[in-house]
Amino acid sequence: MNLKKSLILIAIILIIDQVSKIYIKTHFILGNQGALEVFSWFKIHFIENSGAAWGAKLSDFLPISESVGKLILTVFRLFAVAGIGYWLYDTIKKQSPKTLVLAVSLIFAGALGNIIDSVFYGMIFDHSNGQVATLFSDEPYGGIFYGKVVDMLYFPIIQDETWPAWVPYFGGRTFNFFEPVFNIADMAISTGVGILLVFNKKAFPKDNQELQYSEDSATIDHVSENE
Repeated sequence: MNLKKSLILIAIILIIDQVSKIYIKTHFILGNQGALEVFSWFKIHFIENSGAAWGAKLSDFLPISESVGKLILTVFRLFAVAGIGYWLYDTIKKQSPKTLVLAVSLIFAGALGNIIDSVFYGMIFDHSNGQVATLFSDEPYGGIFYGKVVDMLYFPIIQDETWPAWVPYFGGRTFNFFEPVFNIADMAISTGVGILLVFNKKAFPKDNQELQYSEDSATIDHVSENE
């Protein structure tokens, strides 16, 4: 995959991600009871994430205010996106395998999609509590670097099931699967990471060859010493 194809893929993901988020922000009310059911196993459920993965916040772990934690997290994300961008550039420059370029492109697109929310949404939208948000509002809910990431994809495939009584610790408790609510950018990141894990040998053939060569050399040396 060359630079042009990579940029086209990134642009498509960003457009779909941002269009879906803007639509949700301007048509749904945050925290509204229930969710729009598309299928029994798929719903549109609007939430906002001001923290890291799973809604965690730095202020939950460090003695800092929530606003300071949010600022630190957003700045960290900016550096992370810059690092992933350089990784993508270097990967394409070295003419790495298409599998690796595809995976890094997906991860970069997803990270960039979410950082747009974190950096800009606080200054272009008003709040969504009890109302539908307005784009380019005169009374934005935050400022630059203080935006919240919009999530809306919810897949409650298993709902209100009960663990068998014989299961240690969980026995008798109810559970749902899958509970996290996410967005298109999150899907791109997860897909990219999944490709790297599942197709590792295709993504990093040289590294695997060098590892195999080192193992073979060590085996030969061991046999020679025994002789």
